[in-house]
Amino acid sequence: MPDDLKAELRGHINVFLNEKEFRGCGGLEITDEIRVTIAGHACILILKRASDYFPGFSSILVYPDTYLVNEVTYDGVVEVEGQDVRSGESWHRGPVVLSWQDVLESLAEDNDGYNVVMHEFAHKLDEENGDMDGVPVLADSTHYKQWADVLTRAYGSYGSPGKPARPGHAAVLDEYAFTAPEEFFAVATETFFGKAAELKAELPELYEQLRRYYCVDPAAWTG
Repeated sequence: MPDDLKAELRGHINVFLNEKEFRGCGGLEITDEIRVTIAGHACILILKRASDYFPGFSSILVYPDTYLVNEVTYDGVVEVEGQDVRSGESWHRGPVVLSWQDVLESLAEDNDGYNVVMHEFAHKLDEENGDMDGVPVLADSTHYKQWADVLTRAYGSYGSPGKPARPGHAAVLDEYAFTAPEEFFAVATETFFGKAAELKAELPELYEQLRRYYCVDPAAWTG
């Protein structure tokens, strides 16, 4: 990352830490390492963008490891109650929940495209227009049509759960991206910052839409 962006990021982190409250869950004690690590990766998403520092919520809940949540699914008219293991989630108009172990694991490999912090905070950007639907608030109203065209095409044709990507192409996006439009945006975001060169090479139109939205070019940071 260029030095000017590093300096800007430090400023964003200070504001973020002043506005957001961290709460340890499952016996986890919140440390400065936890606060700064999460704040730093969240604030990368708002570099060079006009932002109110993820408005609409103030709490970040952090578990020591993956955690269980109660879940209700339906098989036709049959209601099935169970539990789901999660590494993170973003409640609509509510807190962000993260597993600290998964945060550390997502940062252990520099170029794997997995970043649970960026994923969940991308959801927060997505919901700023009132809905979590894969279409965040864009700076230019003329941008929406191109955004919809490019992301819809990539979402509909590049791959799907249980189905490989196009023959001859590596699956730069994790399969989870194709479970819902909002997950496509979140996975594309973490891939944009974590596997920038690969995303730019394989899906240049998608990369350009994200570059225009986030106002940074992470593929250039590594040459």
